Amino acid sequence: MNSIQRFSLTRRLSSVESYLRHLCGGAFRVGVKDEGDWFYSQEWWDPHERGHTVSQSSSSRGNGLVSVVAHPSSLPSRESWAETEGWLDNRYMEIMGRDGEKFKILGYQWRSLRFNDDTRQSTVKVMAACRALQPSSIFYMQHPHCLAVPYLKSMVSVGLTSLAASKYDMTNAAIGKKQMRILCVGHGGGSLPLFLANHILGALVDIVEIDPVVISESVRAMGFPAFSVMTATGKRALPTPDIIDQVMWRGIHERLFLYESEAKEFVLNNQNNSYDIIFMDAYDGADIFPHSLWDSNSLFMKALSERLHHDHGTLVVNLHSDADISDLDRSNEGVTTGKYVRKVGKAYKKGLMENERNGLVFACEVPWLCNVSLVVSRGMSSDGRRRDQIKTSLMKTSLQVDKILRLPFSCLDYLKTGLAII
Repeated sequence: MNSIQRFSLTRRLSSVESYLRHLCGGAFRVGVKDEGDWFYSQEWWDPHERGHTVSQSSSSRGNGLVSVVAHPSSLPSRESWAETEGWLDNRYMEIMGRDGEKFKILGYQWRSLRFNDDTRQSTVKVMAACRALQPSSIFYMQHPHCLAVPYLKSMVSVGLTSLAASKYDMTNAAIGKKQMRILCVGHGGGSLPLFLANHILGALVDIVEIDPVVISESVRAMGFPAFSVMTATGKRALPTPDIIDQVMWRGIHERLFLYESEAKEFVLNNQNNSYDIIFMDAYDGADIFPHSLWDSNSLFMKALSERLHHDHGTLVVNLHSDADISDLDRSNEGVTTGKYVRKVGKAYKKGLMENERNGLVFACEVPWLCNVSLVVSRGMSSDGRRRDQIKTSLMKTSLQVDKILRLPFSCLDYLKTGLAII
């Protein structure tokens, strides 16, 4: 594709984007502020490391030194704290059936989970609060509507859009009239599963994390719901949530199930589960995505294929990109990805699509970062369409997803980047 053709395609897609926004009512997101907008990354992606370490532990599972580093957050502004305090007061009255307890907001922070002081595995926004009459009773609540890192927004956008394009009933899942079974491989600070459970009332989210230190730090220092933690026997580690946990998380933490397990062991041992969508974001302390998770001939891949819903199952994988998708072109094949991403994509295609009648594997660039969201969709197919036609169709569906889920960001922004069919 030469520069003139690429410019023409970009202009056509921009026109389609404007037209689709007009059709779907571009005002449906008015008033919804994205506190995880990349604009605010300057507050926590600090090149001078002015943050302070709030927690640190050594991992025995290959992640080295696991630490949580905090930075001040400018949002929510102090003017809005009283509204949140009122919400906590009302939640307490709903749960306890009596008035009298008052809460006080102490502030907000960005908190980043790091391995070996090098890689940022996760960044979340955390609220600190206490009971007004007990200032020492500090508790933390992770903001469930905030995704700080663009690759997570990309995974959500391309994953849910692909699922909706597979004729999945997103509307009833969003309002809780239909269950959506989700598996998250890799936990980090927990912002992805928490975001999904918060925005999709029918979501039941299994989370698999190999490192117990990561699990404990996410709960203790990053405000993830403690009631979500499961034991090896499949029961809740906490038989009942305490009052503060109920105030913060009732209606959400009951639908989160956080397991300490290897992904292979979990997938092989849970043969009765069928997942509508699976998110895979599993990098170790050396910032490597293990080959065991994409080996097309492994028992894990075979079990993963059985767990992924046969008709509309969607897998989304976060990958470090080894090339700029938009800069690569192969005659007769359209835009393609770098060798590593293409190799991983073909492995999943072989392992998950070999016996399927339909299916589409594609990758989307992540804005601002050298990451790619790889999607394996059993419910979509190319049907002889060209890449730009598939992209336009996905863009249209993404606006429907935006409207149904009322996300704080637009899925469209993460689908109009470079797209490659594997």
